[in-house]
Amino acid sequence: MWRTLAAAAAPARALLRTSPARRAASLAVSPAAGPADERVETRVAGLSPGQPVTLRAVVADDRGCLFQSCAHYRANGRGELHLGTDASHGGDYTGVEPMGLFWSLAPAAMERPYQRLVPLNIDAPMKVEVLVHQGHSPPGAMPGPVVAKAEVQRWFMAPGVRRIRLKEGVVRGSLFLPPGDGPFPGVIDMYGDEGGLIEFRSSLLATHGFAALSLPYFDFEDLPRFMKELKLEYFEEAARFLRRHPKVKGPGVGVIGTGKGAELALSMITFLPEVVAAVSVSGCSSNTVADLHYGEMTLPGLRFDMKKVNVSQSGIFDIFEALDDPTNPATSSSAIPIEKAEGHFLLVVGEGDRIWKSSLYAELAIRRLRQHGKENFKLLSYPGAGHRIDPSFTPFCRVAMDRVLGVPVLGGGESKAHAHAQEHSWGKIQEFLHLHLG
Repeated sequence: MWRTLAAAAAPARALLRTSPARRAASLAVSPAAGPADERVETRVAGLSPGQPVTLRAVVADDRGCLFQSCAHYRANGRGELHLGTDASHGGDYTGVEPMGLFWSLAPAAMERPYQRLVPLNIDAPMKVEVLVHQGHSPPGAMPGPVVAKAEVQRWFMAPGVRRIRLKEGVVRGSLFLPPGDGPFPGVIDMYGDEGGLIEFRSSLLATHGFAALSLPYFDFEDLPRFMKELKLEYFEEAARFLRRHPKVKGPGVGVIGTGKGAELALSMITFLPEVVAAVSVSGCSSNTVADLHYGEMTLPGLRFDMKKVNVSQSGIFDIFEALDDPTNPATSSSAIPIEKAEGHFLLVVGEGDRIWKSSLYAELAIRRLRQHGKENFKLLSYPGAGHRIDPSFTPFCRVAMDRVLGVPVLGGGESKAHAHAQEHSWGKIQEFLHLHLG
């Protein structure tokens, strides 16, 4: 693919050199290097008035898998394009979408489908090549000759941010500290039942001034290989470690979690006095899958009934109806008693979530809080957004391969609505954490 693009670019450059009456096309992406969750400005100049072009973005992940996106544009009367004001007329998205080439990145046609573009090595930037091709070529087709190109570096860890790999008692993970003396607001960051250590959200939080602890809870180093049962004491030790750290502000810390991690965030703020602010992204208001123990207390996990899973003709699993109903009185012992929490909640949900009924679970949480006279919450609910609402401009992945099941699972959502939800919620999450952590 790279050789093909290089070969396509060579004759285009030659043609431009032999046509002195025509200005060479140029592409400018600014800034050329910057945080992965911040916007870039993309401009093309030197085209013919009304010239049709296809803009493409191409990137290889840490494993060498190629991701790409494309959009169709027409130059204005001056032979220019500005993705901040000009609309795409086709390709992977339509309309005025300044960052559409980034959030619509998907596995190339020759790659295995249903892969998610998530950085594993956050020390190095994600290098995205942006190309301008003659004519309009549909997604997956061989594009026209290259008339201009530029490379953009998307960093997940700002210069000066320090990463410290932890083996603190039983706690494992990575602590990210912003540059400077601090102290900084402290946040624990957790993902869902994919397990392992996922660092990119923590490193971005540190880039924005938080001391962020990326906390795995199974399938990492000497932690349990599978999520059979969980002990809240592990998370308590992590919260106490972060709160006592000399670079962390007191008196309490925050926690952000997605999926299973969101549900753990609710349990942490409920039972642990060290936690004073919790962000639940697409979480359940009851404990799920693995029983959660804390001293003599146990919250049994709601179970998934595989008989309620629908499988499409293309082999995609829809598990939306499979989780036990938390409104069933028989499952009431799994409900997290969040009314006991003294801190504040931010509930973030996508109304198109197909992993589970996160909108319903947010309603149940709010109802429970209000029944106990609590208004210590804020809800961000996004029509058209799916399950995994990540930091701004993270590529949308409607169907992803499940690490445990080994099958493609429907996460739901629509690409443009999901991308807008990510950008809006990421700013609101940071505002919420700053407000309650200082």
